[in-house]
Amino acid sequence: MKKLRLIISMIISSTIKIKKLLPLLGIVLMILVLVCCSKTKTEEPDVPEEPDIPEETYVPDDNFEQYLIDHGYDDVIDDSVLTENIKNIDILFIDSSYRISDLTGIEDFAGLTDLSCYYNQLTSLDVSNNTSLEDLRCPGNQLTSLDVSNNTSLIYLYCWGNQLTSLDVSNNTSLNYLHCDNNQLTSLDVSNNTSLIYLYCDYNQLTSLDVSNNTSLEKLHCSDNPLTSLDVSNNTSLIYLYCDNNQLTSLDVSNNTSLEKLHCSYNQLTSLDVRGTYFQYFNCSNNQLASLDVSNASIYNLSCVNNQLICIEVNLTQLYINSPLWFKDDGASYSIDCNGGN
Repeated sequence: MKKLRLIISMIISSTIKIKKLLPLLGIVLMILVLVCCSKTKTEEPDVPEEPDIPEETYVPDDNFEQYLIDHGYDDVIDDSVLTENIKNIDILFIDSSYRISDLTGIEDFAGLTDLSCYYNQLTSLDVSNNTSLEDLRCPGNQLTSLDVSNNTSLIYLYCWGNQLTSLDVSNNTSLNYLHCDNNQLTSLDVSNNTSLIYLYCDYNQLTSLDVSNNTSLEKLHCSDNPLTSLDVSNNTSLIYLYCDNNQLTSLDVSNNTSLEKLHCSYNQLTSLDVRGTYFQYFNCSNNQLASLDVSNASIYNLSCVNNQLICIEVNLTQLYINSPLWFKDDGASYSIDCNGGN
């Protein structure tokens, strides 16, 4: 009986101890479950990233692509070039030997500041994306139009020897040099181009030309147009003025005291005021001048043949020097007073 009581007492004591340990055992059990679950969880495999495909620029003209290959920007003719290879190029000088007819792809030359493509075979040229351009030279091609409205940084624009019928440079207010001669322009507005220094617009079909706002002009070439008038009174910085082969009836250069060269032959001039000027070369041949007073002008080389001149008024120095570089008709004479007959 005593043994039974002892056994019962031991069971009761063990049960009490187990009850006290139950919370702790529960915590341990939870930790074991979490650890086991984390170890048995299936990990998802890493998915490899797709490789970046390099951006390419479409270059359909094989001659243009050959130029890029020759200069190390491309390696094989396949109508494309890596855009990364061309986007920072700042200067392209494409000589006539490449005979390029299509410059498609030029739009991705984002860093381009200078583009020269003299005497190729271009019929169109899109530089609307090349907004950093400062120097564009595309003469001697077959362009019928040229849009430079987005190229507001342009300083040099040489587009002579094309077939342009119009040219809008109103947005190109930084232009210093504009050569648009030998085209088919019927009008040209340079009123916004107040920084112009050189303007060459010879051999076009201009019937009028307003340069009153271009007070920085030093060289004006407007020969071989059907101009009937030309006012250069505001252009006091002019050094060279070429206006031959027009239909001018009068020309006043008395304000142009910096003039060194004046060529106004083959017009219909009946009067010409050159007082206060200094000329290295002065050619007024083949006009309808009946009088000419150069007494207040300094002239090194003078040609006034084929006019209606009988007397050319000069000063005493000019009269006695009788320069061999002065040319007149045989029937004309020099005098210090043409009205008085001396």
